[in-house]
Amino acid sequence: MIRNPVLPGFHPDPSIVRVGDDYYLATSSFEWYPGVRVHHSRDLVHWRPLGGILTERRLLDLSGVPDSGGVWAPDLTYHDGLFHLVYGVMDNYALGYKDVANHLITAPSIEGPWSDPVRLPGRGFDASLYHEDGRSWLLSMVFDSRPGRGFAGIEMRSLDGGKPELILPDREVTEGPHLYRIGGWYYLMVAEGGTGYQHQVTVLRSRSMSGPFEEDPAGPMLTSRHDPGLELQKAGHGCLVETQTGEWYLAHLAARPYHNRACVLGRETAIQRVVWEDGWPRVAGGVPAVEVAPPALPACPWPADEDSGGIDGGLGARWSTLRRPASPDWVVAARDGLTIKGGQSPYGLRSPSLVARPVTARTCSLEAVVRFEPDGVHQSAGITAYYNSRNWHYLALTSDGLVLTTSDRGTRTEHLLGPAGPEARLRVELDGPVVRFNHGPELDATILSDEHADERVDGHIRSFGFTGAFVGLWVQDLAGEGGTARFEQIRYTA
Repeated sequence: MIRNPVLPGFHPDPSIVRVGDDYYLATSSFEWYPGVRVHHSRDLVHWRPLGGILTERRLLDLSGVPDSGGVWAPDLTYHDGLFHLVYGVMDNYALGYKDVANHLITAPSIEGPWSDPVRLPGRGFDASLYHEDGRSWLLSMVFDSRPGRGFAGIEMRSLDGGKPELILPDREVTEGPHLYRIGGWYYLMVAEGGTGYQHQVTVLRSRSMSGPFEEDPAGPMLTSRHDPGLELQKAGHGCLVETQTGEWYLAHLAARPYHNRACVLGRETAIQRVVWEDGWPRVAGGVPAVEVAPPALPACPWPADEDSGGIDGGLGARWSTLRRPASPDWVVAARDGLTIKGGQSPYGLRSPSLVARPVTARTCSLEAVVRFEPDGVHQSAGITAYYNSRNWHYLALTSDGLVLTTSDRGTRTEHLLGPAGPEARLRVELDGPVVRFNHGPELDATILSDEHADERVDGHIRSFGFTGAFVGLWVQDLAGEGGTARFEQIRYTA
């Protein structure tokens, strides 16, 4: 069976494509490198990480982007022998504005080499491509930044030039468009209701790619909004794929909240079986299932030791770095561990030194032996449970000793736990709504949730919460004096 979520933890906004016998899932990466995570399968059941596509500043510059800014909702397609990746980079979303630039790159293989980015036109985010008869069209939602406005529908334009055409007015926070031509109809799939608990997948169709589009009379293709008892909530932002045997599936995002509706695991990727009824693609019951019948394809499991949990000769495909790509000037990976040169403070948005991976299960842990000798109060190194620059827990070796610090929406609380030598084994465990380090008191894990990270001031957005929790290895050197820590015996367990 397909067991959902197929990509647990922070893997939102999936875009799925089949090339021959291979399936690829691309997901949003926001302020984390490498940008646009990709997973690979041959049966829709077993998925292996390939790492990210946007691995260098030539392709992506994240310095200074806000929390939950950066890469939003990528779109991966295959046309005329090339992979096409469209991705938007959100530089600002504050005070009613959306400063987003959409880009296109191509490659003959999913491994690259990827072309230099081409800036695309477009007046909104969640851009995607539709290909037909050697031509390509760009679709995206339209954002109107005038006071009291906002979401303004879906527009389409040819990449050959010409003016954009509004093909669907906004209905209920309409975004995430994908266009398909199937059986003489053009099907427009959109996400609606916002990416929270009112989220849904809506399908409309027309005989013309420019509309007018009529909605499936059966209602949303997929949603959890009417049933808080479903294990998978926030179901929406879908993308279709057809198998080699003519079966259809829907990749979509979902979330698994805790008892207080806090989604510490963030928005994840799930897959549903699609059936065609009366000319419409539908999911059974219109709700997300945890177990789904797989397609009639040979099973293709990947090696059982694909995720050893640690770092073996390199960062590996499951690890990320915050706001700057991993490069030898600040992080060196070897078979026996990591050497990390310290970076900015937790609230710095340009050059932090944090190597982390998404929390993928309700109960999980990260541990490592840390070797570090701080040179003053401006240096520290340790282990963290992290959401964004304003919400984190951090156990660190400092010049004051072993210190456990919590930042809750920017308000810091410190616990001095005692003296610290130049070496310590540190461990952090998430157990549902609780965070435990191997030193210090139990802490609140729900401050590391999407819901807690969402902040508004005087009705205006201060920060979004789109990423889910991470655990990681963190080194800070606020004076930039070369403070460096060594991490060994690194182990993630879920």
